[in-house]
Amino acid sequence: MACTFMATLERYKPHLIMFLTQIGYAIVYFFTEAAFSQGLNPHIYVTYRFCLSACLMFPFAYFLERNSRPNLTFRLFLEFFLLSLIGICSSLNLHFASLKYTSPTFVATLFNTIPSWTFIIAVILRLEVVNVKNPRGMAKILGTLISLAGVTTITLYKGPAVQRLSAAIVHINRHSGSVHENWVKGPILTVASCITWAIWYILQAITLKKYPTQVSLAAWMNGIGGAQSAVFAVCLQHEASAWSIKMFSVNFWSITYSGICSAVFVCLQIWCMKEKGSVFVAMFNSLQTVMVVVLAYLVLGERLYTGSIIGGFLVIIGLYLLLWGKDREQSYNKSQESHCNEIMVSDMEELASLEKDEP
Repeated sequence: MACTFMATLERYKPHLIMFLTQIGYAIVYFFTEAAFSQGLNPHIYVTYRFCLSACLMFPFAYFLERNSRPNLTFRLFLEFFLLSLIGICSSLNLHFASLKYTSPTFVATLFNTIPSWTFIIAVILRLEVVNVKNPRGMAKILGTLISLAGVTTITLYKGPAVQRLSAAIVHINRHSGSVHENWVKGPILTVASCITWAIWYILQAITLKKYPTQVSLAAWMNGIGGAQSAVFAVCLQHEASAWSIKMFSVNFWSITYSGICSAVFVCLQIWCMKEKGSVFVAMFNSLQTVMVVVLAYLVLGERLYTGSIIGGFLVIIGLYLLLWGKDREQSYNKSQESHCNEIMVSDMEELASLEKDEP
């Protein structure tokens, strides 16, 4: 019984890790919202968050992976620089910039298309195999479409409100900043942010094959991304007072918590990507939307609408279908590989037997 449980746990370890990671990121969302409501500049927040994350990770990367870490070449460093520029500096700063020109609902809707973008790009680059003639391929396609329909339902359809179970446990004082609607610039920035995130997932999977040490890769990305964001923030924010963070303030705790989460979660995501691929990791982004809605209802006392419940079920169904398809595909590939190895061993034994029988 214990052996069966451990085997099941080992098999679904990536799923559990990604589920817990999305819970952590959902909490980061509320910390960030509270900090921005206190006037923290988003670009300065990105800089502090990833610089702190890099400082936490470099010692662990040095001591834990010093014997297994590949030599750092100039070409690898350029790949790290590109990964950081696309996945940290560009994607996050584009994401926050887009909020100035369009509605948060629109941004949230497109943000949850990242798994679909990742899946499409992976198929185009032939990193993801899709065969519509078998159930595995159909499950992956249907799972992507249903999950996308779910997150779209959450953000665009409200429906009747669900009665609150209790009063809010935590209160966040929100104030609406100056939003200058521009339905050309806003969508362009949002789509660019989503595509850069999707490309980031794909490029990470490629770089992992050359540089398989997860902690070191995450440390390099966070450190370089923090430095790039600092240059970007200095260009946009010229007031020195904006960089001042009061100790133990909301801004301080937001940066500290998100920095720690970035250090831990990026490593975990890279490990899951190494085990299951980039599409597997990207699909769990959709789950974050559901968790934010649930936590906002239970903790902040925000209204929960039936549209969110319906969309949540669709996200879960779509995620299950995609994961089922990928799991069956991996099992099929392993069985095919094992069968090929058995044939090779059998052929080698037969050849050795024939050579032995020769006079």
